[in-house]
Amino acid sequence: MKSLRVLVIEDNALIAMLLSEMLTGMGHFVCATAATESEAVVAAAHYGPDLMIVDAGLGQGSGVSAVEEILRVGPLAHVFVSGDAERVRLRKSDAIVVRKPFREAELARAIDLALAAASLPRKP
Repeated sequence: MKSLRVLVIEDNALIAMLLSEMLTGMGHFVCATAATESEAVVAAAHYGPDLMIVDAGLGQGSGVSAVEEILRVGPLAHVFVSGDAERVRLRKSDAIVVRKPFREAELARAIDLALAAASLPRKP
């Protein structure tokens, strides 16, 4: 897998740090982290990441809503991380979700799926 510029959207600072370390260990560059829905939208516009790793439930706002707003500009690979994968899929049925806690191999598979999905033509 090629090195990707990754935006981590996670409101828990410790989990954001651990995710960043895991992604760096996988050979990726974490271009930014965001803890709220509004920070996520601004960071995505500013940094232009190749991939977003998104906590579905943020303390201020929603990771799912942030992704919906960001995707209005165009397709962007994203993976949701959540303790409640089904709740995410109720809002976004085609979501790629990794259930917390997860291992690096699970995240790597989800990233591959997200990259493939982002390259597919969008449904009208």
